[in-house]
Amino acid sequence: MPRPSVEAQRRAQILQATCEVIAERGFRAVRVADVADRAGTSTGTVHYYFDTKRELIHAAFEHNFAESLQRRSAILASAADPHQRLVEFVDSYLPTSQTTVTAWRVWTELWGEALHTPGLQELNDSVYGEWRRVVAGIIRDGQARNLFRTGDPVGYANALIAMIDGLAIQVLLGSKNMTVARMREVCHSYVQDLLVVPA
Repeated sequence: MPRPSVEAQRRAQILQATCEVIAERGFRAVRVADVADRAGTSTGTVHYYFDTKRELIHAAFEHNFAESLQRRSAILASAADPHQRLVEFVDSYLPTSQTTVTAWRVWTELWGEALHTPGLQELNDSVYGEWRRVVAGIIRDGQARNLFRTGDPVGYANALIAMIDGLAIQVLLGSKNMTVARMREVCHSYVQDLLVVPA
């Protein structure tokens, strides 16, 4: 396997630093100088890879999604039955680790800004299209094996994705009525309801 180039590594390092700053300070408070400081480099180096702050932020959101899928690649490639894969997929999105919490905070910032930025609206649509494809694919596989009930796999995927998003936001906001444990319980219940009930 070829080793990644130094430039590719540095670019990824800058994007990861950008995500961390967005998560900590919010989209509007991000400064290129803060990103450079977090990445251990100079503002000139950041601008070498990204001409504008807008370009940097857009690329950081794309990076956040790519890293999200990469962290779940083992689940998606698993030989486990679709029900188990879907449960593991849900669990991987629970905001329990710093990495996952950071990723969720970046998403919430994207959604807020996308209300006013057409380019980010398109990115959000693209990301959700891919996420929907992944989840629907697992459900479709389960239906083919007669593990999940019949019905529109995309519709089921949309419902599950919306559930994960909404509950995760409540957890991030510190809701006393929606803990991580409760979020897990609600999502697992939905996945359980997809299973074919033996006659």
